[in-house]
Amino acid sequence: MAKDTPNPGTEQASQSIVNLNDPGLYIDRELSLIEFFCRVLEEARDESNPLLERVKFLSIVSSNLAEFFMVRVAGLKQQIDAGIVEPALSGLTPAEQLVAVHKSAVQLLKQARVCLRDLLPRLEQSGVRIMDYADLTEEQRSVVNQYFEEIVSPVLTPLAHDPGRPFPHISNMSLNLAVSIRDQEGEEHFARVKVPNTLPRLVPVKTHHDDEESDTSMHVTHCLVWLEQVIAANLKSLFPGMHIIRAHPFRITRDAEVVIQELEAEDLLETVERGVRQRRFGSVVRVTIDQAMPADIRDILIENLGMDANDIYTVEPPLGMSDLMQLYGVDRRDLKYPSFTPATPAVLDENDDDIFAAIRRQDILLHHPYDTFTPVVEFLKKAARDPNVLAIKQTLYRVGRNSPVVEALLDAAVRGKQVAVLVELKARFDEESNIEWSRALEREGVHVVYGLLGLKTHSKIALVVRHEGERIRRYVHLATGNYNPVTAQLYTDLGLFTCDDEIGADASDVFNFLTGYSAKHDYRKFLVAPINLRSGFESLIRREIEHQQKGEPGHLIFKVNSLVDKQMIRLLYKASQAGVKVDLLVRGMCCLRPGLPGISDTIRVTSVVGRFLEHSRIFYFRNGGNEQIYLGSADLMMRNLDRRVEILFPVQDVRLIRQLRDEVLATYLADNVKARHMSSGGIYQRADCTPEGAPLDAQATFINRRQVR
Repeated sequence: MAKDTPNPGTEQASQSIVNLNDPGLYIDRELSLIEFFCRVLEEARDESNPLLERVKFLSIVSSNLAEFFMVRVAGLKQQIDAGIVEPALSGLTPAEQLVAVHKSAVQLLKQARVCLRDLLPRLEQSGVRIMDYADLTEEQRSVVNQYFEEIVSPVLTPLAHDPGRPFPHISNMSLNLAVSIRDQEGEEHFARVKVPNTLPRLVPVKTHHDDEESDTSMHVTHCLVWLEQVIAANLKSLFPGMHIIRAHPFRITRDAEVVIQELEAEDLLETVERGVRQRRFGSVVRVTIDQAMPADIRDILIENLGMDANDIYTVEPPLGMSDLMQLYGVDRRDLKYPSFTPATPAVLDENDDDIFAAIRRQDILLHHPYDTFTPVVEFLKKAARDPNVLAIKQTLYRVGRNSPVVEALLDAAVRGKQVAVLVELKARFDEESNIEWSRALEREGVHVVYGLLGLKTHSKIALVVRHEGERIRRYVHLATGNYNPVTAQLYTDLGLFTCDDEIGADASDVFNFLTGYSAKHDYRKFLVAPINLRSGFESLIRREIEHQQKGEPGHLIFKVNSLVDKQMIRLLYKASQAGVKVDLLVRGMCCLRPGLPGISDTIRVTSVVGRFLEHSRIFYFRNGGNEQIYLGSADLMMRNLDRRVEILFPVQDVRLIRQLRDEVLATYLADNVKARHMSSGGIYQRADCTPEGAPLDAQATFINRRQVR
């Protein structure tokens, strides 16, 4: 984790010329990401959060860290294997980054276990008890042993390892038991038993009501036991006639980057499909074991998995704490955040039978999850059924399973509409779902394309072309988040409905760029990566610097997931040196150092981590009083600016600009409950909530405003 230490940039601040290439001015991106995981862990520790919500945060930390190893650590290892010694933005070489990451990851794993130890007795006091198999009563053991015989045992496949049976392949993210057995001749053997991920990791032992007359969940006790412990206790039935010496759990994490040779691919769909299958066989980047695993078993794993001893992480059980998410499904509403009903904007309530009329009346802004996602689905359903709609075009990045959005597109195709969809096959970990939807859409005659070679299409846009009288009108939905009704309840995102002619024309040009051939290099209102987004965005920052230099106060407010791009950081440093006030709301990685004398004095970095995952991107420019706001799906990262198709779109209605400035951005910046402020050394500290100042939780404030409305 980052340390608040002096850096070369601070020493140079007093010089007339500052070297903005100095690595001391930049925080390492990998360590910054782990620092974000630490902020999520803080939410698991926070006693003001409901108990099962704390468990959920702990599960998220484990899940995030696993993906970090699959992608980021795997990437560092690939660089080292390729002999790359070029330092990162922070000045660390890949080998140095790997050492620092290992140290920080070990510390985070230990802290997560401490947190779990604190949560377990609290859960038990509240009626949710995770038991060890050894602590079960005879009656409880009888129940789980019967479950093993009837449900678990038929699924298991014990795999021996000897000269006639090679060491088994162990799939990515699998939980396993390393079993030592002794045969009737007294010889010891190694076997592996995979803990099936098709069964619940936590096995219900018994659920009983303390008060049979009560119809609430307040008096229900839920008892569960870990599946791997149940299997370990019943290994004799898998190895009859053998003596079970010991069994120890271990968990494998593999390199999950799917390398797609797009330029050589004859069929991108089949190429991605092969790549997803190959993911199971990626090189091992991490093995987690418990402290009790003996050295001889550890050596067997190291030798046969072709891994380095440094890739073994010893932790307290349970391994794979991401499976704690199962506890969140326990029916205990009293241990979760209070539910709320997302609001519907008044303009849509007034025109609930004609969303097109509502959009013609005014641009409509949706702030999810506080505003319902239903209008987005209804927009597409209405378009599918409307005889005046001629065509629907849409980009799909992550839509999830059982998608009503895709169902609406399928319905439109069946009804004879012209439907064109770009499905991004390379959306990491959603490839299989997107492949299935691609085939379903193609079967109904939808024009499906998979994007541009070498570029991911990350933009979120839907275009409906409608015949109205003697003209054609284009209705557009643009968003910061995916067309996924499930994540729209969990992520904070913004969506905009408009029928502005120039935005509609830009939307058509974007789809022509995606589906056909286009050398277009400018747009009327959009900033589009990789065409003009970087240059256009840099121009907007430089304009703010010019306003400041002319005596007009400059102010930038950027809300993003990540700030990593060196050119953008340098330009923000220059803006600060010119005196521009810069407020950065950065959820995750931030490589910029705020508060450096003479370099970033006017920059404040805030991270808000709370009930919902902050996902919206908002870019505010004071612009000499003629304020401008852009929204979009792009972070300030090289991949978003140069290697993806992204759209930043303007909010043009003054009413909506003020709403975003005064009701959204101002609330985030005033948060003193879930906000953390970053020091120049990369350390995050919670915002001060003084006794005389009322506590303000931005996300809770947004919920309360919708409830009042």
